[in-house]
Amino acid sequence: MAHIGVLALQGDYEKHARSLTRAGAQVSEVRTAAELAAVDGLVIPGGESTTMLKLLDREAMFEPLREFGARKPIFGTCAGAILMAAKVENPEQPSLGLVDITVRRNGYGRQLDSRVARIDCEAFGELEAVFIRAPIIHSAGPGVRVLASYDGDPVLVEEGRHLLATFHPELSVDDRVHAYFLRKVAG
Repeated sequence: MAHIGVLALQGDYEKHARSLTRAGAQVSEVRTAAELAAVDGLVIPGGESTTMLKLLDREAMFEPLREFGARKPIFGTCAGAILMAAKVENPEQPSLGLVDITVRRNGYGRQLDSRVARIDCEAFGELEAVFIRAPIIHSAGPGVRVLASYDGDPVLVEEGRHLLATFHPELSVDDRVHAYFLRKVAG
C-alpha cells in the first residue's frame, strides 16, 4: 500500500486525505522535511499560492519539497499546480519548477467566477471538475501530456511522475483522479 503525504500547511488537505484513503492509500499529513522524507508520494492541495510560499519558507520546506519532486511523484491541485509550474504569471512568483508548464493565477476570474463543470478525461471518461479561482495552463512543454481540457485549456496534465489539476478533485465524490495518482506512485 502506497504511503501518501498531503502537504498540510494550508488548503483542504483533509478532503484530499479522505479521497486518497478511499482510493486505497495510507495517508499522513506532512508539515516538516522529516515527515516528507517518510512518504512515497505527495499531494499539494489548493489554497492560496502566495500564502503557501510564505509558509513553505517559514517551515524551511521549499528546497526539501523541490528535492522530493526530483525523485518522487507529486500531485498538485489548483494552488499546488501553480507551485509546481515552471513559470507563473499574474503576477510572477517563485515556483518549484517541477512541470514544464506556464500558468496564469486566477485565470478564470475571481471567486464569483468559480464553477462546476463536466469534463472528458482521456484516462477515465467524464469527470466533475470544481474550479475555484483556478489557474489556467497557458502553455505546456513537449513532455507534458494533457489528460483533460476545459474550454480549450488543459486542466489535468502529467509529466513524468507528476500530476497536476487546475480544479479540485477532492471536492467531488469521484476518487478516480486520486486513484490515478496512486497508480503513478506504484508505477
